[in-house]
Formats: sequence, structure tokens, C-alpha cells
Amino acid sequence: MDLRQLAALTAVADHRSFSAAARAMHTVQSNVSAHVARLEQELGTRLVDRSTGELTAAGALAVARARRIHAELEALSADVASATDEVGGTVRLGIIGTTGRWMVPLLLPAVAAAFPKVHLIVVDATTTSLVPQMASGELDLAVVNLPVDDPDLSTELLFDEQRIVVAPIGHPLAGRGRVSLSELAGHPLLLEPPGTSFRDELDAEIARSDLRLTAQAEVDGMRLLATLAFEGFGAAILPASAAPRTSAADWQIVVVDGLAPRSVGLAVRRRALLSTPARAVREVIFDVVHDHGARHPGITSRVAA
Repeated sequence: MDLRQLAALTAVADHRSFSAAARAMHTVQSNVSAHVARLEQELGTRLVDRSTGELTAAGALAVARARRIHAELEALSADVASATDEVGGTVRLGIIGTTGRWMVPLLLPAVAAAFPKVHLIVVDATTTSLVPQMASGELDLAVVNLPVDDPDLSTELLFDEQRIVVAPIGHPLAGRGRVSLSELAGHPLLLEPPGTSFRDELDAEIARSDLRLTAQAEVDGMRLLATLAFEGFGAAILPASAAPRTSAADWQIVVVDGLAPRSVGLAVRRRALLSTPARAVREVIFDVVHDHGARHPGITSRVAA
């Protein structure tokens, strides 16, 4: 088994065919096919269904390991280079969109100033999407909604964030300023779907008051939920950072009494040693939250001074 075989298999997984994988690797299809065939021979099982180009169950397991191996090799190169020179290398950071709205414009210049040789790639996605990318090694770090229920990941708390309602003008909740949990439960709402940490925590909290929320629609993505509320589709329960700081002519921010905040944290892989540039980016993330988090209404930093 060698790295070329693992790279070929991963390319087939990413591009869904041997020919597309060959183009991506700047080689010929016969080379990719030969590398995958040798790997299958060594492992004693078929890894790719030749009729569809899809991975078999064994192939999916092999690709997951191959991605981790590739990530560790990149980290090895970055660590050695950083030991003899300035900290440098590529760091892939996943971040939920609502937090990315205020954090990324601060994070990018801060990383560039402190670690000019670090190349930061930012992936904007939901927690539901970021968690498997973290576990597979596609991402080095991820800012996610807590809690995260994945045995391969560990998390550090960054900040707590107030949950609010954004209601279009004309909606029964608009113009109220504040509402109780029982009043909130009396109206259909735009919500994230069950299985997302934001929704599951919300449902558990409402259930403790012997209440239940009714979904007008369920969308896995806070920014889209916010947009639907801004456009008048319905009232949405959102983290404070999903809305601008003040209400607008077309919608109103409503505070919900008794509704606990959501928590946002930084996820890393448990069994992987962070590379030197990834540790540098982690350091800057904590600095940004400590220095700027409290300036955003509804956000309380949990990063120690």
C-alpha cells in the first residue's frame, strides 16, 4: 500500500469516475485504475463498483482513513516547516453561517497579521454538514453549534448567544417586543429540523414547560431561515447573530422570556494532533471571540482573558 493508491481512490470518490479522477490528478485513466486495483488486491476486497463509479461499503471506509492520512501528512509538513521558519501551511476551517457573518471579517485580517504564511480556507456550512467533514479529516477546525454528539470530536466553548424571534410586520408576534414561551408555542414557526442541535435543545427546553412548538416549515440552515423571515414568509427562532442589530421596516426582533441561549464552540478531532498552523488559527479564534464577541448584541464570550 502506498500514498499514490490512497490518493487515486480518494480522487475517484471525489469525482465519481476514474476518468474524472485522472483529469483531476493530471494523469491518465489507466494509472488511476491500476492504483485502485493494486489497493483492492492488497485489501482483498472491491473498493469501487466499476459499473457506477460509486464506492462500496469497504471503499467508503478506506477513503475515510485515506483522508485522515492525507491530513496528517499535511500537518507533518506544516509542523516541520514551522519549526524551522515562520508558522505556515494550509488550515481548513468550517464555520456556521450566522457566526461567520461577524467572525470571519475579523478573523481573516487577524490571521494574516499574526501568521502571514498561514493560508486559511473557510467553509461556510451548517453544523450538520461540518461535523462529518471534521470527523473525516476534510476540515482541521470547525466553529459549530453545541452540543456535538460525535465520539470522534471534542469541543471547546467559545460563546453563548441569545435566541430571538424575527417576525415579519403583520405577524401576530411582531410589535410585541417580548413574549413568553407559552405565547411562542401558540404560533407556527420557521424552525431547524429535528436532529440539529439547535432544534433538539429548543424542543427539550419547551418540553420542560409542558409545551410543544409547531413548525410552519423546517429548514437546516440559519441564514435561510432568517431570509425567509425577513421576506415575510413567517416568524423564525434564530440566534441573535442571524439578524442585524436593530429591527427593520419589514420585520421585528422579539425577545423570548425564559428561553436559554445557544452555545457555540470550536470542534477538533479527538485522536488527531493539531498541526502548528491549525493551533495558530485556534489561538486567533479565541482572541477574536474574547476581544470582539461581547460587542455583538446577544452574545456573551466564554473565552477566559
